[in-house]
Amino acid sequence: MREVHLPNLPSDVEAQQKDLMPDLWYGGKEKRVKKDFQDKKLKMKNIVIFGAPGSGKGTQSDKLIEKYGLGHISTGDVLRSEIKKGTELGKTAASFIDKGQLIPDDLMINILASVYDSFGRGHKGVIFDGFPRTIPQAEALKQMLAERGDKVAAMIELDVPEDELMKRLLLRGQMSGRSDDNAETIKKRLDVYHNQTAPLIDWYEKEGIRYPIDGLGELDRIFADIVKVVDRL
Repeated sequence: MREVHLPNLPSDVEAQQKDLMPDLWYGGKEKRVKKDFQDKKLKMKNIVIFGAPGSGKGTQSDKLIEKYGLGHISTGDVLRSEIKKGTELGKTAASFIDKGQLIPDDLMINILASVYDSFGRGHKGVIFDGFPRTIPQAEALKQMLAERGDKVAAMIELDVPEDELMKRLLLRGQMSGRSDDNAETIKKRLDVYHNQTAPLIDWYEKEGIRYPIDGLGELDRIFADIVKVVDRL
């Protein structure tokens, strides 16, 4: 019997990472592997959860994580983690924070990119919580994901009237004892949101991925409305 020498072909993992599975290689099981990987990429659901302080972003993020197995990137948690671990990015971030300065957008996006990459290429999607806060940050996030062949699938906006936001935050302050949850400070935070962050609503509307959700009412009803959006992505 004549010996046949086949070309060296990439392993499943290498091929999946590089998205290189030539036609001569996939047949039968290998073909299904490629299709499954492509389907997974198509179904990746990166979501920006958006809304004013007190709109319920954290609560709804937890429910989305539980239902869909999504990753979660909260800027506050990420910064504390990087600083605690003493990473180079964390040390740089701490140098700004210790001086009472805002962290530059390029540093923040580098930190988020590092965390995003830690989920690996086969993840189901990530919830971005607390980022972006400005249009330049949204543009930077879009570029970072595009460099990886990914994108934000939806910006889910929790719309809650300001008087309700005030009630929720004041109640939270009473329950938690947080000194920053007083009427004066809350009003300032909401003013910052309206002036600096709310313009993102129009930006994501133009991107065609803004999904407003009525954030007033029963938690289960709000979540059910979010699920309708996510299931269509």
